[in-house]
Amino acid sequence: MRAPRFDGLWRDREFLKLWSGESVSQLGAQVTQLALPLAAVYQLKATSTQLGLLNSASYAPFLGLTLFIGVWVDRRRRRPLMIIGNLGRALLVGSVPLCAALGMLRIEYLYLAALAIGTLTVLFDISYQSYLPSLIEREHLMEGNSKLQATSSIAQVGGPGLAGLLVGLITAPMALLVNAFSYLVSVGSLLAIRRPEPHPAPPEERTSTARSIAEGLRVVFGNASIRAIALEAGTYNLCWMSLQTVFVLYAARQLGMSPGTIGLLMGVGAIGSLLGAVGAGPLKQKLGLGRAVMAELVLCCGAPILVPLAPGRGLLSYAMYVTTFALCGLGSTMSTIHVVSLRQVITPDHLLGRVNAGCRFIAWGPLPLGALLGGYLGDTLGLRPTLYLTAVGFLFALLWVAFSPVPGLKDFPTDLPHQQAAPVPADQQS
Repeated sequence: MRAPRFDGLWRDREFLKLWSGESVSQLGAQVTQLALPLAAVYQLKATSTQLGLLNSASYAPFLGLTLFIGVWVDRRRRRPLMIIGNLGRALLVGSVPLCAALGMLRIEYLYLAALAIGTLTVLFDISYQSYLPSLIEREHLMEGNSKLQATSSIAQVGGPGLAGLLVGLITAPMALLVNAFSYLVSVGSLLAIRRPEPHPAPPEERTSTARSIAEGLRVVFGNASIRAIALEAGTYNLCWMSLQTVFVLYAARQLGMSPGTIGLLMGVGAIGSLLGAVGAGPLKQKLGLGRAVMAELVLCCGAPILVPLAPGRGLLSYAMYVTTFALCGLGSTMSTIHVVSLRQVITPDHLLGRVNAGCRFIAWGPLPLGALLGGYLGDTLGLRPTLYLTAVGFLFALLWVAFSPVPGLKDFPTDLPHQQAAPVPADQQS
């Protein structure tokens, strides 16, 4: 049996610092993703509409602020912005258990906290995707994205289960302390990076914010592949947030599941995400980039129909729920690795912040709308009919990519104008 090879980015200590800190913070973020709505459901007796508003507040900044933050990110170094984002998130997440301990926790405060945390998440995510190409060489981008996505997937496996156990033991608000601490660990790892980040090149002429935003959107909508991928992601995320909002209520109230069971169920299903992070490279090698992306999207867009088809409780139903989350994690993780790497390869560095922001605006902007829609339909049509309607919506996401140039791509482009300059080797950057 051959020993595993630890080469490539395994030898890049500066990347490993980023990777280790982000891994810890991803685990904590998964705890918050489940603990925050469970705090609303169990501590504050939130209705379906209130839970939809809470989830909507978490993602509203992706709709309202993403494009402006993208311009800001392109004009500054990205690592300090990531540090500011995680420090702020640590303070905000930590404030929820403090309010609970003082008997002052209200649903309105959760709305405000979710909105502020979402704003800093936008700042961190856009900075993070734009920072990676300046930390490592472009030919290592897929490897870097795969490694980062792998630990994100591991967090998705363990995070919901850990959140459910913590909620059962110490209540949902107190479980959020785990995430607050994880953000501080990430800050420490970012501060430890020693590879200098170049300052953004000054613009040749002073450009207004509106014009800068337009330049980024022109790239997003002008490139057929980037445009199709962004629109598919927006449709998928609209349906995903509706599904997530309704399923938590459906499992807790109609099926009578405990917080631990809900967390464990979603956590076990997220094993698919880990398999996707490991299998993205081999699948691309076997099928080619475009066909691999299509196969991945068929998995994650078709699986949600299993949730409303499940009888309710019992072994068969639990198996169907786990299969749904596993296939969604498998397909979405592999496709994310491929399309983010494609976007980073296609886009010149000085536009990365704005292009990433434009894609996030299209892809994540529908999340608050999906949460509101799911909450509203859950109260008006009922939870299970809403799950059926949402599952059908997932299938429409496939059409954006199916009728685009993406299925015909064999590999990442290598002959673009901005790729002509040879990258500085990693050992010379440090």
